[in-house]
Amino acid sequence: MRKWAIILLPILVGLGLWLIFNSGWLANPIVYLRADVGLLLLIVGVLVSIGIAVGLRVQDRAQRQAQQWAAEDRRRFLRRLDHELKNPLTAIRAGLANVAGAATPTAQRDALRSVDAQALRISRLTADLRKLAELETRALELTQVDVAELLQQVVNLAHERPEAAERHLTLTLPRAPWPLPTISADRDLLLLAVHNLVDNAIKFSQPNDTLEVRAFEDSARVVIEVADTGPGIPGDETPHVWEELYRGDAARGVPGSGLGLALVRAIIDRHHGQLDLRSRVDQGTVVTIRLPVG
Repeated sequence: MRKWAIILLPILVGLGLWLIFNSGWLANPIVYLRADVGLLLLIVGVLVSIGIAVGLRVQDRAQRQAQQWAAEDRRRFLRRLDHELKNPLTAIRAGLANVAGAATPTAQRDALRSVDAQALRISRLTADLRKLAELETRALELTQVDVAELLQQVVNLAHERPEAAERHLTLTLPRAPWPLPTISADRDLLLLAVHNLVDNAIKFSQPNDTLEVRAFEDSARVVIEVADTGPGIPGDETPHVWEELYRGDAARGVPGSGLGLALVRAIIDRHHGQLDLRSRVDQGTVVTIRLPVG
């Protein structure tokens, strides 16, 4: 409100003076000014210099702010990475100690299984980190992608998970008056993005919950939605779900690297698309992808 008041103040002052000069209160409202060209050019030069100085100062301040945000994002990422690596490494060390002190072959096998599970967790984390880093520089292999066929494949893959048998998973596609148009995209990356969303919906939902994958055409965009009737996401967590290694309270005990949604965001950004998330606690979540046609 204060910003708009400052912006509108010169206009209001000018309007007030115009009304005064045109109200008839002054006998001669016309004022004649005389100045040499050199003085006018000097005034213009001073004003331009002031404008440039103010613009450069604003730009410098914006750059410093962006650098501070980037540094804070990096520190936050490293803190999360330290936490994600510390837990499995601690479990591996404890498992190896249990192997050394195991009294029976069964106890040794249990300890080795625990070590193997934690090593696999670290392997998946590093693999996802590598994928995320490669997305920034990897050239997209663009082809004309049949979105309906791709979504059908995602749903088929989801049905292969044992947990999916306990959910009501459906796919809704338009058939009249025409099917979905094809889009120019990297099929493998787009498949990974939608698969991650469906995989998340399965992981964080409960038996008998409903999961819907649906798509439709909206003007010059294809819209893909992944919806579920799961626990939902609290409002204070929704701005952070796309961040690397971020895990909300509900995700503490759920296996995962914390990079699935960050990969989704990076893939959709590379395709010049848009991501939106709507969620209500105890009701569910809808993630929307909008991709340009053509």
